[in-house]
Amino acid sequence: MKIALDAMGGDRAPVGIVEGAFEAAREASARVEVVLVGKRDVLEEHIRAQRLKAPNVEIVDAPEVIEMSESPATAIRRKRASSIAVGMNLHREGKVKAFVSAGNTGAVVASSLLTLGRLPGIERPAIAIHLPTDSGGTVLIDGGANSDCHPHNLLQFAFMGSVYAETFLGKENPRVALLSIGEERSKGNELTRGSYELLEKSGLNFTGNVEGRDVFTGAADVVVTDGFVGNVVLKFTESIIYYINTLIREETGKRFLAKIGAGLMKPVFRGVKRKLDYAEYGGMPLLGVNGVVIISHGKSSSRAIKNAVLAAERFVTGGVNDRIRQRIERS
Repeated sequence: MKIALDAMGGDRAPVGIVEGAFEAAREASARVEVVLVGKRDVLEEHIRAQRLKAPNVEIVDAPEVIEMSESPATAIRRKRASSIAVGMNLHREGKVKAFVSAGNTGAVVASSLLTLGRLPGIERPAIAIHLPTDSGGTVLIDGGANSDCHPHNLLQFAFMGSVYAETFLGKENPRVALLSIGEERSKGNELTRGSYELLEKSGLNFTGNVEGRDVFTGAADVVVTDGFVGNVVLKFTESIIYYINTLIREETGKRFLAKIGAGLMKPVFRGVKRKLDYAEYGGMPLLGVNGVVIISHGKSSSRAIKNAVLAAERFVTGGVNDRIRQRIERS
């Protein structure tokens, strides 16, 4: 299976991306070939300098780069030789089975729609975010692809999120909930109230509203919201995790006994970090496009990139898009 990887996207590109590509290629050597898309001379120079070797890595030249600060729509129109545009074209032409990028999220979404199009019956794609919980994880959807939504958009997000939870989290008949400011059906704004009515009649295992405090408790397997709120939840969660880690280090450093205790607790801290670290999950799928697109965090390490490539492989082999098509047809 060939998987294209945007070698120029992300804060650690191209070094971290290239190293992650080779890690993935070595780990999945019998199953996956990684196609690095980016400036050929830059990539080849780094590969030579680091003496990276793997028979299942190739390079496709893309001389332009879409920067994080650029307007997505403008960049996609003007930079048709960018790593994002070239990678998407490879996917559309069937030369690769998936595309992974840690680059400009807006540009990745825009290019996906322009190049790959939507799955039949889907009006808007949505980013599915895996959040760790004691019940095996929760899918938050949408994570940032759509700032302004209508109730029928959230209904489709719920169908797609439910399929994703079944396929990737092993959830049978996933519990679907709507993120709001109260559990009562009357709570929320016009969008959430309208969405509640549609979800109630959807045939999904809809359990009603959940509040922000319920997202990590495992109260639902799929939490549905618009991309504006979903992205705020995601970024706020990242900031809290960073703050708690900083606080623990600072408080531990103040006391000698605390340092000893922290040493004994290292295995526990490592376990907690693994659960909360986005690098463990690699990337977030853009559900609803007619292809497989994995969006990674802009700060992705080589480990995160490796896991994103492997997530793309699982997405393809899991037949998620076919399942979404079937679910939408039945709805």
